[in-house]
Amino acid sequence: MTDAQLPGFSTRAIHAGQEADPSTGAVVTPIYQVSTYKQDGVGALRTGLGAGYEYSRSGNPTRASLETQLAALEQGAAGFAFASGLAAEDGILRALLKPGDHVVIPNDAYGGTYRLVKRVVEPWGVEHTPVDLADLDAVRAAVQPGRTRLVWLETPTNPLLTVGDIAAIAEITHAAGALLVVDNTFATPYLQTPLTLGADLVISSTTKYAGGHSDVVGGAVVVRDGEDGRGNSLAERIGFHQNSLGAVPGPFDSWLVQRGLKTLAVRMERHCDNAERVVEFLQSHPRVTRILYPGLPEHRNHDVAARQMKRFGGMISFRLASVEDALRVCGATQLFTLGESLGGVESLVEHPGRMTHASVAGSLLEVPDDLVRLSVGIEDADDLVADLAQALG
Repeated sequence: MTDAQLPGFSTRAIHAGQEADPSTGAVVTPIYQVSTYKQDGVGALRTGLGAGYEYSRSGNPTRASLETQLAALEQGAAGFAFASGLAAEDGILRALLKPGDHVVIPNDAYGGTYRLVKRVVEPWGVEHTPVDLADLDAVRAAVQPGRTRLVWLETPTNPLLTVGDIAAIAEITHAAGALLVVDNTFATPYLQTPLTLGADLVISSTTKYAGGHSDVVGGAVVVRDGEDGRGNSLAERIGFHQNSLGAVPGPFDSWLVQRGLKTLAVRMERHCDNAERVVEFLQSHPRVTRILYPGLPEHRNHDVAARQMKRFGGMISFRLASVEDALRVCGATQLFTLGESLGGVESLVEHPGRMTHASVAGSLLEVPDDLVRLSVGIEDADDLVADLAQALG
C-alpha cells in the first residue's frame, strides 16, 4: 500500500485487525481467555472460522488482533506482542545474536536495557560498545564490519532525551552488514515511524504510551519485510523465539494495550501540548540549570528531531544545582506522582539516578545525580505548572 492509500493513524489504530466478531457482531475484539483449542483431528488444526489456533502461548486471537494493529501503526510487515518491554528486547537479542557477535548500544540507554546486555547477554559471549549515538562519526568508529550484528538505538533516549538520526544510522549500520533496532517507546509510532526511515526492527514498551493508563505491562516488536543477514526471515526468527521463550502477554493484557492504542493519537497531542507548557515554565525558573527536551532549538540534534518526529513528546528531564535539590523537588510535588514508569495519563516525577537508572551507577552510562525526569500527563496544564512552581519554590 502506498502512502497515498494508507489510512490515517487513528483510523488504523481503531480498525486494523479489529473487524467485528463474525459470530456475534461485537465491534470490540473479544478477550479470548482460553489456553487451548479444540482441533479438527489429530495433528490437524481447526480450519475455517477460528483457524490455526492450538495453544495460547503459540497464538491467541486477542493477541493476534493486537499484533496486527501494532504492525499497521509502525508500518511494518509483522508485529509480535511480549509480556514486557524487556521480554521483547530479550526476544530480539536471542533471535539475532550468537556468541562472538558484537552490539552497539547508546551510552545513555535505558538502565534495564544495559542490565540485560551487560549481565545477561555479555556472559553468553556477546560483546557490546556504548557510544554516543547522536555523533555519527562515533557510530562509524564503534561499528565493526563483519562482527557487529546489531546497532541498538533509542531516540529519544531515557532519561537524557538524546536524539539519534535514524536514517543516517541506518545507512552506517547496513553498510557494515548489521541490523538497526530502534526503541520507539518515548516517541511512539504516532510521533515517528523508524521502519519508514530505514530501521529493521522497532521495539517498544507497551506499558508506557501504548497502554497509556498505567494498568498493564507489555512489550512489542515490529519488523520490516526481509531477512536477518544470515539467510533467515526476520519475522520467522522473532516469531519462533516469541513462541519458544514463552514470554507472551495474556489475552486481557493484550486487550488493554489494544484499547489504549485506539486513543494514542489524541493522548499524544495532549501530552505534547502539556510538555511544551511545562518546558516554557522551566525555562523561566532560576533554580533550573538545564532542560533536556528535543523541542528546544538549543537541544542537541533538535533539527534531527524536527525532521523525523511529528512533535517532541511528553518526556522532559531537567537539572538542578545539586542532588539535594533534585531529591527535594521529587518529594515535594503533589500532582506529579513520585513513581517509576512513564507514558500514563497521570503525570509522574522521578529521580533517575536512584530509581529507574540505579542499575547503571558506576558505569559509563551513569546519569547525573541532579537530574529530575518528568512524564507529563494529560491533566490541565495550568495545574501541572502550579505544582512544579510550588515544588521548586
